[in-house]
Amino acid sequence: MRIVDICAFYTPHGGGVKTYVERKVRAARKLGHEIIVVAPGESDNLIAQDDGGCILTVTGPKFPLDRRYHYFKDEPALHALLDRLEPDVVEVSSPWASPGMVSRWQGHALRALVMHADPLAAYAYRWFGPFASRAAIDRSFDWFWRHLRRLDAEYDIVVSASNSLSQRLIAGGMDKVTTIPMGVQPGLFSPQLRDEGLRARLLARCDLPPTATLLLGLGRHAPEKRWPMVIEAVTAAGMKHEVGLVLLGEGRYRSRLLRAAAHNPHVHFGAPVRDRDELAIILASADALIHGAEAETFGMVAAEAKASGLPLIVPDEGGAADQFVPGQGELFRACSTASLASAIDRFITGGVGRARSRAVAAAPLVESLDDHFAKLFAAYEAMVARPAVAVA
Repeated sequence: MRIVDICAFYTPHGGGVKTYVERKVRAARKLGHEIIVVAPGESDNLIAQDDGGCILTVTGPKFPLDRRYHYFKDEPALHALLDRLEPDVVEVSSPWASPGMVSRWQGHALRALVMHADPLAAYAYRWFGPFASRAAIDRSFDWFWRHLRRLDAEYDIVVSASNSLSQRLIAGGMDKVTTIPMGVQPGLFSPQLRDEGLRARLLARCDLPPTATLLLGLGRHAPEKRWPMVIEAVTAAGMKHEVGLVLLGEGRYRSRLLRAAAHNPHVHFGAPVRDRDELAIILASADALIHGAEAETFGMVAAEAKASGLPLIVPDEGGAADQFVPGQGELFRACSTASLASAIDRFITGGVGRARSRAVAAAPLVESLDDHFAKLFAAYEAMVARPAVAVA
């Protein structure tokens, strides 16, 4: 099959989507398919190419809320590109403008909407959750649910990587949802990479001895990641335990996070780690991954931590929750600082070493991204192979 991925969230600067997209191209080659990733960018440009496909950008305006990204605007040009590429399958990975553009294309390819974003959880639930129930918020944003139901009618399949998101989409009236869980980059993450010397150095940067507990947070400094809540909860747990927090990332909210951590010397900020091999060592060397975001559809960071033998302290909603296994960390009530502080306390009191031993034993069971892509492509192949239904 030739699969064209209209990918609104790809940027060469990094992130989970970049990891996902680049691995998809390689996985396609092994399985005999071709992937052409089309992303909005500064100009029309070929970013990468091999015999499994390519990644190219088409000119689009910069996204005003995050200048690293661009967005699709020229619908006729996008249609002309699809005409030239002649795909068997067209994927669209945004619930906003681009799926409408693709739905109006006159080609006959299978159309797949891949829910790589959860705008209601990332924005509406986060903004209005303290004041209203989700049912009330959903009623206020019924225009968005109507939009999603229209897309569901226009597309052949809706792919979700998270059980919790799938359940919400189905409850919202979408009937073409298929859950295909996420995986991790194969051959990279392992508990065997643990470096006790690195762990001690990271704790020293938190002004703590090696006997302390090292929590690791990875991700952009953005509101939906809820890092101020994480910092506050770690600070509260620190009243009873020696616990350090290392946050690796960057973003426009960095100054706010620095202010949130100003009175806690045990919080250390580091730059994002671009080298994937280095990241795998860091993950294996911490005591737990701590994650605040409940609005993520991937859960990729949590899956990578799990494959590294790292216990998880994650919210009970979103993609990270799908990765949680009882006895290998702690769940907390999403959006609750007090619940997260209690979860950290339970994790440390219950025995960090015991939780890590269980997580290490389960690490080889984590599915790979190649497993994910094999299931995704098989779903597409089955649908492409279906005979057309004659219209009387």
